[in-house]
Amino acid sequence: MDDSDAILQRVMGLHPKIIDLSLDRMLRLLDDLGNPQDRLPSVIHIAGTNGKGSTQAMIRAGLEAAGKRVHAYTSPHLARFHERIRLAGDLIPEPELSSILTEIEDVNANRPITFFELTTAAAFLAFARTPADYTLLEVGLGGRLDATNVVAQPALTIITPVSVDHTQYLGETLPEIAGEKAGILKRRVPVVIARQQDEALAVIEDRAARLGAPIIAYGQQWQVAPEADGMIFQDDHGLIDLPRPNLPGPHQIDNAGTAIAALRALGFGATEAQAAVTRAEWPARMQRLKHGPLVDIAAAHGCELWLDGGHNPAGGEAVAATLAGMARKPTHLICGMLNTKDVAGYLRPLARQAQSLTAVSIPGEANTLPAEATRDSALSVGLAATTAPDPGSAVADLAAAHPGARLLICGSLYLAGMVLRENG
Repeated sequence: MDDSDAILQRVMGLHPKIIDLSLDRMLRLLDDLGNPQDRLPSVIHIAGTNGKGSTQAMIRAGLEAAGKRVHAYTSPHLARFHERIRLAGDLIPEPELSSILTEIEDVNANRPITFFELTTAAAFLAFARTPADYTLLEVGLGGRLDATNVVAQPALTIITPVSVDHTQYLGETLPEIAGEKAGILKRRVPVVIARQQDEALAVIEDRAARLGAPIIAYGQQWQVAPEADGMIFQDDHGLIDLPRPNLPGPHQIDNAGTAIAALRALGFGATEAQAAVTRAEWPARMQRLKHGPLVDIAAAHGCELWLDGGHNPAGGEAVAATLAGMARKPTHLICGMLNTKDVAGYLRPLARQAQSLTAVSIPGEANTLPAEATRDSALSVGLAATTAPDPGSAVADLAAAHPGARLLICGSLYLAGMVLRENG
């Protein structure tokens, strides 16, 4: 175990007894640390329900192609906590991470703090101490009261597609949730708005108007569309012909458009746009696994093994659309989900693309949905379903029963992280 892992485990014990979305603890801790959030390289702040990580990865690829040094903060991690904090292009080294966490733990002095608040403060401290040109900051939950929403004057804000998720914290309706996401908008700071449902767009545009924030919105200031084997991006500066994104799935065309609109707003051009769509890396987003024990089990029967961490209804739609565009092949799902998710909503679009689902509980995850409950949800949307004790057993049974099939492990980033740790 790394030193940082031990510190992070201790931090869990400081979690407030009641989860209240508030910035009070965060602002107090940052003040005690000398307010590192005020010393970050130019900040690009990204909120939304789906596509935040992919969009951030594409923006980073474009900026780095321009020779820029880029910090990036994202969550959750998949295989290792260090993935959350990227310093000038590289994952934060263990000695630096453990040193900063120790420093923050001492300053916090055992006062109540959430895991995300303390680790966000750690990212800010690391970013403030390491020279770079840009900071890509991904919201953890919502936006208005998220621990990242303490930067007074970002260079740019971005709202990726908003859909219904985390209703226990953000509200029951799409306009309520869009209002929380739009809480990251700042006075006179431009906002790039991805394709949105009309209800969400109205809320975001209203807040932008009240803040005098210039709007750079899909369908208004920019367009993106597939064409033949590529895609076209168009805005007030002109038209760019581009290849399809290297991240698979038709939804990545929209994410690429959002990333390119952001890069154009920052003054970059066609070269950076090309890099954004061809060089981005983002694991567990319809990722084909190439090595590891599970891959070996699948390959012994001629099966492909894929991995995706989408977990809400919009994520299910994106995976289904990706499968629909792939070479026709029988597809069998191995699915594990958290007990806070709309399982039937996630599985309903997938029922049209998959032949079966094998449900598993997520190993080592306290909030896992029991495999039997996932199975029952699959049956309720018309998907043949059974259970297995773990992902390895599911892969082995499916590969033996369906030689040459496509096997897709899906339903949770926590499940995806476990798979990547064992097959990374």
